Amino acid sequence: MKKIESHKVPQLKEPQRLSDYLPGKFLSISSRKGIKKAIEKKLVHVNGTAGRTSKYLNGGEEIVLYESKVDLRKPIIDIPMDVIYEDEHIAVINKPPGLVVSGNKLRTVENALPNLLQKSNEVDGLLRPHPAHRLDFPTSGLLIIGKTRSSVTALNLMFEKRQIAKTYLAVTIGDMETTEGRIENSIRKKSAITEYKCLHSVDSKKFEKLNLVELSPVTGRRHQLRIHMHENGNPLLGDSTYFIEGKKSVGNGLYLHAYSLSFQHPISKSDISITAPLPPKFTKIFGQENTSAFTINKISEEEE
Repeated sequence: MKKIESHKVPQLKEPQRLSDYLPGKFLSISSRKGIKKAIEKKLVHVNGTAGRTSKYLNGGEEIVLYESKVDLRKPIIDIPMDVIYEDEHIAVINKPPGLVVSGNKLRTVENALPNLLQKSNEVDGLLRPHPAHRLDFPTSGLLIIGKTRSSVTALNLMFEKRQIAKTYLAVTIGDMETTEGRIENSIRKKSAITEYKCLHSVDSKKFEKLNLVELSPVTGRRHQLRIHMHENGNPLLGDSTYFIEGKKSVGNGLYLHAYSLSFQHPISKSDISITAPLPPKFTKIFGQENTSAFTINKISEEEE
């Protein structure tokens, strides 16, 4: 196995479990979940022996992180996608709908990145660029990619601290009692908060009303926007999981688009704001005059 990083444990005031001590110590993996997975895959060695999550450290141990052979064997494929922003450290792409970000399938965003992006010339540049977050299979829009180990670590921390502002545009079904609000219904017993604002509505024979809605997730639970709008009585058009009986739409996919991102560059610290144009299917419903503000790429980067 190829060594990626090593770490010398300083003298500790009291023993700590390996899985509790390591988060934040490696550039390649920052999250507690990622560390546990690496330990389970025997990629973390302590003094030359594969570590266990329950192993206690006292200080003086040499910890080595190895590269996964599985990752090296992953295929590289060609999938056309728009690269909206790219530098030596990060990239932002416009993910098409109907594509998973990562996983065991051949056709994933992750498998397309080595051919899609330019290789980083930084010393900690990754052979395989790494998606910093996820978008659901049917969701289109902006996805941040880390091209170096340090940027991936920083981006993971920024998402954990909710330092990256994301805005989605969606089409919802039915009359909306309030055109602007905040939903704070928990999801799977965890706090979940979504802010919404109706931008435009049109009459519909089948659905009574269709609404162009701006959605801002304060938290990041799985399927949060879809669940919250369904609970609000206004499910997303094209949602085959969270829908109102008799008002299920099929054929044109889910109308949910990750429209904008605002964040501080993890390395240069410049303020970045990016938008991705709405898919044409949105314009077909609301007309060019009501969607023209959302139909072009917008990129701004300001140094501190």
